[in-house]
Amino acid sequence: MAMIVIAEDEFLIADMLAMYLEDAGHEAIVHRNGDAALQYIQGNPVDLLITDFMMPKMTGLELATAVRAIPAKSDLPIILVSGAQTSIGRAHPALFDVVLDKPYSLEKLLSIAEDLMREGRPG
Repeated sequence: MAMIVIAEDEFLIADMLAMYLEDAGHEAIVHRNGDAALQYIQGNPVDLLITDFMMPKMTGLELATAVRAIPAKSDLPIILVSGAQTSIGRAHPALFDVVLDKPYSLEKLLSIAEDLMREGRPG
């Protein structure tokens, strides 16, 4: 069982994703903004971060930048899911391992997430 942090301010999307990941045997914790997700990641073992781009207090780009700056967490796999800012995410391949456009298939996201957690960050 993996610990997956979801940073997503849209309640329905976050809750649906968390339930889907939990049904697949993982533990998922939702944070409604990037700052809360970062605080959790800093103090807890985490296997994967799934983040939205536009959130209050800290964007997904700022969150990924902060995570990569933490030596003990710099190899954490990060998936960006966004409706409009995926081009920004794709322009930062050192920050995001995978960038998915909303809407996305939960099955595809789960497959990608499990591959990243099993194989680690590419390169």
